[in-house]
Amino acid sequence: MENQFLVDSEYLSEDALERKHKLENDPSSRTNHMEYMEGMDQIDSDIMEKVMSRVKNYDYSTYTALDVRAALEHERCSVEDFMALLSPAAEPFLEEMAAKARIETRKHFGNSVYIFTPLYIANYCENYCVYCGFNCYNHINRMKLDMEQIENEMKVISESGMEEILILTGESKAKSDVKYIGEACKLARKYFRNVGLEIYPVNVEDYKYLRECGADYVTVFQETYDTDKYETLHLMGHKRVWPYRFEAQERALMGGMRGVAFSALLGLSDYHKDALATGLHAYFLQKKYPYAEFSLSCPRLRPIINNDKINPLDVHEKQLCQIICAYRIFLPFVGITVSSRESKEFRNGIVKIAATKVSAGVSTGIGDHESKYTGKEKSSTEGDEQFEINDNRSLDHMYEDMEKEGLQPVLNDYIYV
Repeated sequence: MENQFLVDSEYLSEDALERKHKLENDPSSRTNHMEYMEGMDQIDSDIMEKVMSRVKNYDYSTYTALDVRAALEHERCSVEDFMALLSPAAEPFLEEMAAKARIETRKHFGNSVYIFTPLYIANYCENYCVYCGFNCYNHINRMKLDMEQIENEMKVISESGMEEILILTGESKAKSDVKYIGEACKLARKYFRNVGLEIYPVNVEDYKYLRECGADYVTVFQETYDTDKYETLHLMGHKRVWPYRFEAQERALMGGMRGVAFSALLGLSDYHKDALATGLHAYFLQKKYPYAEFSLSCPRLRPIINNDKINPLDVHEKQLCQIICAYRIFLPFVGITVSSRESKEFRNGIVKIAATKVSAGVSTGIGDHESKYTGKEKSSTEGDEQFEINDNRSLDHMYEDMEKEGLQPVLNDYIYV
């Protein structure tokens, strides 16, 4: 992918504006979103077919109250039961779902709730995703931290008591190549017990290298499993290739990662089908790789810079709660993360029911943890945020709140020998 798509200037050139307009209005100007680009691994796996065949045939309007009642009475939740629990017919049963989900959570996780923080180290991006604040055509302050700046941010975060970090970048191989991310992982291993990555999908050998550098797990947002909708939202860049993104978690496991996480960005397409696909994606991979750790994230759309039309208008808290409870009942062993996109009140409630992991001390900007954690004056060179957060509690505040809720905050539960 040519890197002319990295837009660093304040104003787009006429050529860039023309290409942006053409991508938005002329589908024939876009590459085929179902074809792999040169250099992309194509693995031999049947997971995609298993997931998508069931999603294609999912008509959630056919489920009834009797189907939901049966699903709640079954000791083990089948795929068919999961489909019923995600359907509109399950909405009147939300209290019963929450009660069952809470039992499963306590059975497998006790009162534990895990706390981590994200660290964005670069926000350059070569993709044009119309809903994302980092997209290459959005006018924001771009920044890439050098290793000294990364280490400084990590020191500040670790001094707060945090023991797990999630390293994130924009999706630009030119500005944030695998070696750069690997060096950041090596630094993170000096300060944190658990190191996660949320970066652009890479090949098996790249994941193997990042694992050797200290990464423990990989999170990939599929965004939406609706391939037709995906095509209209991802107009340019490597991210446009839907199947390569779908197979990222499996490539990460093939590369030796300890765990993987899945997510759809709820609100981009039909959330019933996206939630079903997310759960099935984890379910079938868990059966194929039973030794690995699996987790789900449950983000909704949030406002971004320069776009006041991005809001989770069709996925409200009631629907989000239903989805999370269905995830827990269907996949009792997986971790479930609820991010700072959601309100303090919602997060405090859902961790008592089904969620097991929350972020704290969050910044989605680049290089601003020092100013947020220490009160130091904000630097004029900090990079802009990817999206607006809703819950900005510090680690100490989150820890205290979780204890008040009768939960046991956990910063780390791994022993390395």
